[in-house]
This record gives sequence, C-alpha cells and structure tokens, in this order.
Amino acid sequence: MITEEPVEIQLERHRTELTGYCYRMLGSVFEAEDAVQETMVRAWRHHQGFEGRAALRSWLYRIATNVCLDALNARNSRARPMDLAGPVTVATASDAQLPEVTWIGPAPDGRVLPETGDPADVASQRESVKLAFVAALQRLAPRQRAVLILREVLAWKAAEVAELLGVTVASVNSALQRARAVLAAEGEFARPARELDEDHRALLDRYVRAFEAYDMEGLAALLHEDVTLNMPPFAMWLRGRGEIEAWMLGPGCGCRGSRLLPVTANGGPAFAQYRPSPGGGHEPWALIVPEVSEGRITGLTNFLDTDVLFPLFGLPPRLPAAE
Repeated sequence: MITEEPVEIQLERHRTELTGYCYRMLGSVFEAEDAVQETMVRAWRHHQGFEGRAALRSWLYRIATNVCLDALNARNSRARPMDLAGPVTVATASDAQLPEVTWIGPAPDGRVLPETGDPADVASQRESVKLAFVAALQRLAPRQRAVLILREVLAWKAAEVAELLGVTVASVNSALQRARAVLAAEGEFARPARELDEDHRALLDRYVRAFEAYDMEGLAALLHEDVTLNMPPFAMWLRGRGEIEAWMLGPGCGCRGSRLLPVTANGGPAFAQYRPSPGGGHEPWALIVPEVSEGRITGLTNFLDTDVLFPLFGLPPRLPAAE
C-alpha cells in the first residue's frame, strides 16, 4: 500500500528555492522568509482544492509571486547607498542613517540557494543573488521583476509565466524585453556565471591578511581604482582607493586589530568582522560582502546591523581573546 506523502513535507521541499525567489523580488531575506511562510500557510489551507489542477511547484510560485507583489505595492523598493546619491569624500562624510527598510540586505547562501544540482545551474543561481544583481532587479517594476526572474533566472517558458501571472504570452515577452533593457543599461545583464576560481580565492586570502594586519598599503593594492565602500544603515558611500584608505586610517581606525571569520553570502565569500572590545576579546562590527572583478576588489559592502545579521549567519556573539 502506497501512503501519500503528507502535504507539509511536500511544501517544505520547496522552501529554499522559494526563499531565493522572494529574496530576489524583495531584497531582504527576512521579508523573503516571511513571504514564504505566508505562501506555505495559504497553500496548506487550500491544498485540497488545488489537487489535480497544476503542478505543486508552479502553484506555490503563483502564490509566492502574489505575496511579493502585494508587499511591493505597499512600500518602495529597497536599494543600496549608491542608488540614492553620489559618493562623498572622507572630509564631507555624514553619519546620517536611514531605516532598515531602505536597504537591500545580505542573504546566507544556505537560505536562498540549493545545495546540489547541475554545476552550471548552481553557478547561475549564485550569480543571480549577488548584491549588484539583486540591486539592479529592484529598479524594475514589480511585474517586470517577476517576469525576468522566472524567465532568465529560473528558466520558465513564456507560456508558463503567462499562466502564472494571468496575462498573455505577448505581454510576458514585452515585459521581459523592457526588463532586459533596464538591466543592460546597468551592466547587470547576461554576465556569464562562473565558479570561484583560485585567483579569486587567493585575492580574498590576501585581503584578510592585509585587513587583520591593518596593512593599508597592502590592502589598497588589492582594490580597483574605482572601488566603492558602503556601510548600511549609513546613507553615505565612498569611491576610490585613496578615499577608502583615508577612511580606514581616519574615521575607521577603530577597525585596527580586527579579526575576520569567513562565511558565505549572496553566492560568494564574505567575512564577519569582529573589532577589539574594550573589555577584552573581539565584538561584532560588520558583515563584509566583497565584489571582485578582473583580479581586483571592486566593491565592499559592510553591513553594520550585527545584532540581527550575526545570528542569521550563525555567528558567535563575540570572540575570546587569543591565548
């Protein structure tokens, strides 16, 4: 006798991929997890009426899309500091902060990416949760955003997306064309997905050594000439190797003596920064998500809301003094 699998187990099997989809739509892993939970609740309530009408996965994506669209209709899209204003200098930097709902947040890989799969698909999925790509997605109208993610990231057919959204195939193709044009203008479309190579790993290893030694000359040598540094929730951001070096030796000098622990975020390596604590040991300071291109670090996002982010990434609340 074959026993039908409980609906809860069937639904749970799709949680990670749905969270990844909702994260791309909403720009916050916390909002994404809330959206997926709402999706699961709605699906559980109505699963008996659903049986036989469509594939479970497609049905869940329809529910999740509606949840995300409702959320986006109620608020502005999230952004990065670079999307809201021009760069400042160390001399003109302000300590003005904006609320958490303003910012795109980081995502632990395990919450938004599948653990296994075809290597090419896994690489593409990792590329599609990079901070720059998620930020570019937020510039699209919500329905365009859904169309592009479903068609280009998840490889759905146009007819499948049309059925999900309740529109025509022509409408889907038109929305996809407009979305492609926006992302192409941002330089964030059709970039080849790639695995982290040895040169990339070696570059980040040198970054960690230079940062922990507070060797600013060595660290600056790893940065692209036009590298950016942003630190949500601060609204300001810096551009240029010289400005970042000046920041680290000036307002950021409290980072001297920090320790960095490796984590994975947004499809690649990231680092939990612990600064020296007056009481001994090291205390949380930032989650650093680097961006790398052509052998140099092109961007550094330092997320400072460690009270919520370090538990999300399973990081210790402090590091003891070295013995």
